[in-house]
Amino acid sequence: MRILSTPDPSALSAASAPWLTIVGIGEDGLAGLSDTAKAAIARAEIVFGGARHLELAAEAIAGEGRTWLSPFERSVEAVLSARGRPVAVLASGDPFFFGVGVTLSRKIQRTEMTVLPAPSAFSLAASRMGWALQDTACLSLHGRPVDLIRPHLHPGMRILALTSDSHGPHALAALLSEAGFGGSRLTVLEALGGPRERVSSHLAQRPEFGEIDMLNVCAVEVEAAAGARVLPYTAGLDDGLFEHDGQITKREVRALTLSALAPRHGELLWDIGAGSGSIGVEWMLADPSLRAIAIEAVPERAARIRSNAARFGVPGLSVTEGTAPTALVGLPTPDAIFIGGGGSEDGVFDAALAALKPGGRLVANAVTTEMEAVLLTAHGRRGGSLIRIDIARAAPVGQMTGWRPAMPVTQWSWVKPK
Repeated sequence: MRILSTPDPSALSAASAPWLTIVGIGEDGLAGLSDTAKAAIARAEIVFGGARHLELAAEAIAGEGRTWLSPFERSVEAVLSARGRPVAVLASGDPFFFGVGVTLSRKIQRTEMTVLPAPSAFSLAASRMGWALQDTACLSLHGRPVDLIRPHLHPGMRILALTSDSHGPHALAALLSEAGFGGSRLTVLEALGGPRERVSSHLAQRPEFGEIDMLNVCAVEVEAAAGARVLPYTAGLDDGLFEHDGQITKREVRALTLSALAPRHGELLWDIGAGSGSIGVEWMLADPSLRAIAIEAVPERAARIRSNAARFGVPGLSVTEGTAPTALVGLPTPDAIFIGGGGSEDGVFDAALAALKPGGRLVANAVTTEMEAVLLTAHGRRGGSLIRIDIARAAPVGQMTGWRPAMPVTQWSWVKPK
């Protein structure tokens, strides 16, 4: 009989005891910190932070100050290498709102750290604007594409956007004007909470910014002109919003397809034979946590997908150029698959079925008899749901109006057994 030793609870507790303190610091420096925060900085053997943060807290730092390295992963490794020693990390405002705390928590257990947040830039900006934070869209455009703001551009919407640098407000004003929101009020809030704080308000179409501090948040009060590019929240967006060469899942069929795909938090979609990318775009618009890979063999269409993704505010949509099934090799395992084009080609359907996660959903549309035969066979062998979509649109017939039928679509939906 073997006797397995039980770990000493006290040893486990010591190993996971807090050794790291993450301190949120504002532009007011030590004056805005609690005594607890200042004491944590003073007793730390190593204090990590940006050059600005270390300068703001210099009087309290007794140990070694280390500025962040590039790439940032090197700094994360440096923090981890000091595990067990008293360490402090200085972060802007709230470390867990688009902050460094989120990154560190992926590597460090919560029982190993103490977090002392300060007001975030969004909290400070909302207080200056007199806005209810819970009713305001808060976006970080720091190191991210400015296009991410596009899905939030609705008349009357209030948006707080953290930018990367002094050029951020200019880029934001240009986007607003280009998309038909030039009448929006754009307020730039600079160096909030410190002696250099400044607030100025402008029309997006006629900004008079002058010199802008690197640290700034933009508050946008959205006004839409006639014809502004407003992206509705519902599935089945107008076909005219997309760039396409005719290879697009039409809006009514697209709405039914998205309903069948049933996006869920954090899931990944493969859009095989993506054409214009409309399915992947609308999948990602459903929730910021969703991801999509568009697989497209025609280079011109692949470029068009990237353009559509940017103009719809989902620049993270990934495009794989190539022909399925070869192009599917090595891609991350999908939670859902849509086959819109090329599904009748040798090996495509079988490769998609094999790649799908157990419990995942596959939806395939057919307009050709060849693809319809594939779906009828799949339904006979595997079950699932098979529907026929017939749509007719009113169109002129001489001086009158009649119904002009579109090509019928056969749609198969299937859930892979677990």
